[in-house]
Amino acid sequence: MCPDCEDFARTVLLLGQLALYGDTAGADFNFIEIVGTSLAASLPEPPPGTFPPGYDPTDGPDYPGGS
Repeated sequence: MCPDCEDFARTVLLLGQLALYGDTAGADFNFIEIVGTSLAASLPEPPPGTFPPGYDPTDGPDYPGGS
């Protein structure tokens, strides 16, 4: 297993749990914003094989308001 696979999987799991928490009554949205941003910034490179060969995340449709 690659050295960052466990970290990547754990961080993605935490982001998912944070999203579920956001759907609960009384969720603290300031907490969600701060922790979610921090978790997303701490994601390591995705493990090999996560995306197909030649995948470019910037290649795709233009979104409204995007340049």
